[in-house]
Amino acid sequence: MLKDKGYEVDINPKDRVLSKSELIKNLKNNSYHAVLCLLTDKIDGDVFGAAGNAKIFANYAVGFDNIDLEAAKKRGVMVSNTPGVLSEAVAEHAVTLMLAVARRIAESDKFVRAGKYKGWAPMLLLGSGFSGKTLGIIGLGRIGTKTAHIASQGFGAKVIYYDIKRNEDFEKEFPAGSIEFKPSIDEVLKEADFVSIHLPLTEQTRHIINKEKLAMMKPSAYLVNTSRGPIIDETALAEALKNKIIKGAALDVFENEPKISKGLLKLDNVVLTPHTASATEEARSKMAEVAAQNIIEALEGRTPPNLVK
Repeated sequence: MLKDKGYEVDINPKDRVLSKSELIKNLKNNSYHAVLCLLTDKIDGDVFGAAGNAKIFANYAVGFDNIDLEAAKKRGVMVSNTPGVLSEAVAEHAVTLMLAVARRIAESDKFVRAGKYKGWAPMLLLGSGFSGKTLGIIGLGRIGTKTAHIASQGFGAKVIYYDIKRNEDFEKEFPAGSIEFKPSIDEVLKEADFVSIHLPLTEQTRHIINKEKLAMMKPSAYLVNTSRGPIIDETALAEALKNKIIKGAALDVFENEPKISKGLLKLDNVVLTPHTASATEEARSKMAEVAAQNIIEALEGRTPPNLVK
């Protein structure tokens, strides 16, 4: 799309994330008018300074906690994201993780590959059902609402949710009694059989799920996170899983990516995926299109449709 518009496009030739020093070096060597960055790129004042001619940093992600918005504002640089186009993919992954941890899919796969399967047995790798259970959603944005629809319409789950504001219009899309707003995270944690986190990472949400919060959950409950890793205190989660404070967890994001708590890696009652919730061909292609369109709009003097500041 960008080349079709006649723009000269340079692409990172390395199949990995550039370090901050590498990114700054590459930006200083050229006079870029736009930068398409990844959620793993930490964009701060130093990076903005290296790309002094850039009008826009188009983030290839929905979240933008990797970008210093105040630094962008000081330099008059636009920042955009890619909302909406990956909601279904992430919601599907969230529900997949719920099923995988509850039905012990990863454990079962490992069991078979290790040659331990000797035949059907009535108590072999018993898991928990999902249909008809109570799903607690923390953060009712685009992804949270999609997750609620899949769980309710596909599995007959009751949905309870917490958000900073009640969404009564959304509630009307469900049969009476099948969805309920809770005025606090604590109430969701205490009542839900499955808890799915869909919050942005801010100073207020960092470690919002900690030892105290985990202790509020049912011993039979499962925790799923497809949002941002630092929202959960990973050390506290590993202890809660080890000591059976909760039954299981499934994570697509981690507190110190790509590093993962050794405590989690040792446990069988946790399913781990490598930040791939949006990794469908459809979603990632659409994200690229949206990011490119944001750049085109900015360079042609219009306001990008997905401006975050």
